[in-house]
Amino acid sequence: MTATLEAPKVHTGPKAVAKPRKKSKLSMAFRSSAAILLFLAIWELAPRYVLDEGTRTFLPPLSEDLAALWELILNGQLADHLLASLGRSAAGFVIAVAVSVPLGLLIAWYRPLAEFLNPLLELARNTAALALLPVFTLLLGIGEVSKIALIVYACVWPVLLNTIAGVNTVDPLLVKAARSLGLSSPSLFRKVILPSAVPTIFTGVRMAAAYSILILIAAEMVGAKAGLGYLINNSQVNFQIQQMYAAIITVSVLGLAINAGFVALERRFSTWRVKEKA
Repeated sequence: MTATLEAPKVHTGPKAVAKPRKKSKLSMAFRSSAAILLFLAIWELAPRYVLDEGTRTFLPPLSEDLAALWELILNGQLADHLLASLGRSAAGFVIAVAVSVPLGLLIAWYRPLAEFLNPLLELARNTAALALLPVFTLLLGIGEVSKIALIVYACVWPVLLNTIAGVNTVDPLLVKAARSLGLSSPSLFRKVILPSAVPTIFTGVRMAAAYSILILIAAEMVGAKAGLGYLINNSQVNFQIQQMYAAIITVSVLGLAINAGFVALERRFSTWRVKEKA
């Protein structure tokens, strides 16, 4: 019998695995904005070619609304109303955050205080801010104080509740490890509890920033002489439909800009977090 000799196998190392191609930034940007672009296209084309003349009066094409927006920018009206709204919104928002974060940390840190205040917090947070607009107006008048107070009330709850949740959801193992290293309570709070709670707190801050704009717009429709809410209401009453939509577009863009700013700020204060791989 003759034995057949097999050629020795040569190991050339692990085979190279083809890496998936990374999507281009342009393609990703298009996919992320496709729905918005489609909506804007429908807004422009439907009033021109689909809706009848009567309906088109109340829903003009996007290009006409943008032309009205540009006119408001040129004559300075938009800047005046925008500054008035931003001043009220910022005042109420800052007061709410300054009160809610320390109070939330205190409530979460001391359990007896949390048990005492929890029923009241549940009752208050489920009372819509706009439902209290007449109450704030009656007690504080129709001036700036009532509008800022209403914004403070609306913004307090998301910041307060997220601050409490952020402290309560800190990993107990981290706390035990920190105590085993001999950290005092102030150091434990500053170096472990607070950094771990920052992302949740910022979620509440972002929600509050959105509420500060939404609630303000509604409040400015009652007894205001300037502001985006006043501009929307006044344009609707005077049948300036394109100007009304221009103000609504401004509110939307303002909300997006504020949210993007707080997302960037959150990343700045959460640089210690490990980024998840896609």
